[in-house]
Formats: sequence, C-alpha cells, structure tokens
Amino acid sequence: MSKVEDFLTKKDEEEIIEAIRKAEKSTSGEIRVHIEKTHGAADIFDRSMEVFHLLKMDNTKEENGVLIYVAVEDRDFVIYGDSGINSVVPTDFWESTKDAIVAQFKSGNFKQGLIDGILSAGKELQKHFPWSEDNVNELPNTISKG
Repeated sequence: MSKVEDFLTKKDEEEIIEAIRKAEKSTSGEIRVHIEKTHGAADIFDRSMEVFHLLKMDNTKEENGVLIYVAVEDRDFVIYGDSGINSVVPTDFWESTKDAIVAQFKSGNFKQGLIDGILSAGKELQKHFPWSEDNVNELPNTISKG
C-alpha cells in the first residue's frame, strides 16, 4: 500500500472523525489526524512538527493540541502533543499510546489503531483539560492529507 487514498476507506475516515468528536466531547483539547505518502527526506518528528504548525495546532488557547501524523509509504507515525499537554501527562503516556496504535497497525487494522490512539489521548486530555461552558472547537475534526 503506497497511496494515501488507499490507507483508509471513506467509512474508516468517518469512524475516525466520530472518534475525534467523542474524544473531544469532554475536553477543551484538540485532536487531529494527518496522513501523507511520506515524510520525505525530513526526519519524521521534524515533519510532524511542521505539519502541526501548518495545521495551526500550535494556536490553541491552552496549548493542548495532539497530532497523530502518519507517513503511509514510510510505514511510520508520530504522536505530537503541544506544550500544554506535554507538561501534564505522565512521562510514559505517549509511549503507551504509541504501543496501542502499533499493536493494531501490525495487524493491518489502521482504522482501529488510530481510533485507539485518539480515544486514549482524549481520556488524558479530559483529565487535565476538562470541557467547560466557554469551550469552543478551535480546530476542525477532519482528517487532513498531504
């Protein structure tokens, strides 16, 4: 599989977007998924940071955006959290979330891997950034592609 379009079906994408809505329902945090063919010559972490900024995820009020960046051809991904979330989550949180995603990806269950990662991030965001009456959805819940 090399094409971004073949990575997820339309139905898979709808279920992932629903998981984002569910995860964000009880938090002011923002979760995005970005999928592209390859991170190219750049280091995958550097590319995920670049995408994070391109998607304006670094502009959230509480610096609590989480990006799940997937490079399909490279068979690699990164979970990138903004400084607000990184300063409060347990030190092993991102690693355990990554492990949950990897377990599904190894079986070819890309949709479920992303959903597991989204819901895990959502639970942690809810602990540290609970939803309140004045919260607004600062970023779209769509899956972006590059």
